[in-house]
Amino acid sequence: QFLDSIIENSAESLSAQRTWRGDEDFYQGHYPDAPITPGVLVCESVFQAGAAFMALQAQSRGLKPGDGVPLLVKISDVRFRNPIFPGDCTVITVQKKEEKGGFTMMSGGVKKADGTRVLTVNFSVAWKIPESK
Repeated sequence: QFLDSIIENSAESLSAQRTWRGDEDFYQGHYPDAPITPGVLVCESVFQAGAAFMALQAQSRGLKPGDGVPLLVKISDVRFRNPIFPGDCTVITVQKKEEKGGFTMMSGGVKKADGTRVLTVNFSVAWKIPESK
């Protein structure tokens, strides 16, 4: 899990927080003696914030857990601006841009607690009801 807590939620956006701890296994190999948080995991923190946003929106419409799951369907325009090091606290934000044809287009970003921009990304999510339902 790459979100520690949700700090703000509205009908259009969600903000969450994550402190990247130095004892996490991925730092052992990325890179030995020079730990940097893998970019794919920073992206994953944004996508998890998007999933939390979608789940909270579904809950507000009366859906229950198990009535569907958010699935990432498209990633575009990823921009890495600054690295995250062990101990950095980050704020992860997602914002709904548009809903169309069962897809929700979103933008996301990560900043360090001091405001340093780390990453921006656009992505799309679909709400999928498990086939067993």
